[in-house]
Formats: sequence, C-alpha cells, structure tokens
Amino acid sequence: MPEPWKDEDTTTPPKDYNLVVPDGWFKLSLEPEHRDRSIVALAEQQFHGVDNAPLLKEQVMRELQKTAKDAYQAGGIELFVSTLRVGPLPLSSSLLVSFPMPGTMPSSSDVHTFKEALSRRGTKATVVKLSAAGRAVREFRSEAASPSTQLGNELPTTTVKFYVPVPATEEWLILSFSTPLDPLARQMVGLFDAVADTLHWS
Repeated sequence: MPEPWKDEDTTTPPKDYNLVVPDGWFKLSLEPEHRDRSIVALAEQQFHGVDNAPLLKEQVMRELQKTAKDAYQAGGIELFVSTLRVGPLPLSSSLLVSFPMPGTMPSSSDVHTFKEALSRRGTKATVVKLSAAGRAVREFRSEAASPSTQLGNELPTTTVKFYVPVPATEEWLILSFSTPLDPLARQMVGLFDAVADTLHWS
C-alpha cells in the first residue's frame, strides 16, 4: 500500500505517478511511432472470432486513431480502453491520463480556487481527497452523444475528470474517465472513483 503523499511534502516534486486500472483495460500507446501497432492489436482483440464486420472494425480503428492522435496533441500520456464485457454487453469506458499543455491550466495549484472557477462556468465540481495523492478537483458531466464519434450511440456520455495538482510544482495531472453506458452510469462512475483513488506519487 503506497504511503499517502503528505501535505507537508511540498519541497520535493514526485518523480512519477502510479495508477491501478482494472484487468481488461487495454493500454493504447499514444506515441506516434507505436500508435498504429497498438490500435491494430486492440481491434484484433475486440473483434476476435468476428469475421462478418470488417466495415465496423475499420470504423472502430479510424475512431481509435483519431482519439489517440487528439489525446496525444492535448498532452495525453496514457490511454486505457475497456475491453470488459457482461455477457454480450461491452462495458465501454476509457481513461485518458494527461499533463495539459502550458497555459491551459491555472498557474496556482490551489484546488479550491480552481474548483470555484469551474463552478462559475456551470460545471459540477467538488474538491475531493484521494487516499494517496492528496486533494484534487473532481468534475462530473453528462453530455449528449456525438453521432460522429459514438458509433450510433444516442445515449448521453458520462465524463468524470480529476484534476490533481502535482506536489511542489505548478503542474496538474488530469485523469479523464468516460463512458457512453448511460443505464450503467452510476456503477461506472463508482468504478472511475475507485481507480482515481489508487493514484499515488513516487
């Protein structure tokens, strides 16, 4: 069990972070030189034994390519995609870990100030305490699906973001969880919260 990052440990920045994700979440490489190979591997895994859906497989790969490219350009460092299923139902969800681009986040690492800024925009934001990583701002959204990116899904997409200040720096680490499974949104959000709570600095 990692030691909690104490509030007084403010003079030494951590060297890295660690996060525990569920079994069945595929780590998709965002680095351009590894991206295509990683996407092919995920598509092969997802469509294993399915020989009658080449167009859907191609569409999924295109969407993964766009998602990975956009994530990388926005400062993404890790992207996890769920391959879990309950019977025939895929438990679709994803987690993007990113360091935002310079100038896109407040220079202050004060979570209460940032939470208030989000709230003024009408965002549902709260300050939470992660067990080992310290205080963070949690943002919750439920948005109408985009037909161009949700492969026909018309249900709202639930997004939960954790903005975590990196100790002894002015940087933020963002954990961005998303799922299009509106009927299971409450359960998926519970899972997202549990994953975020495993974040710890090293």
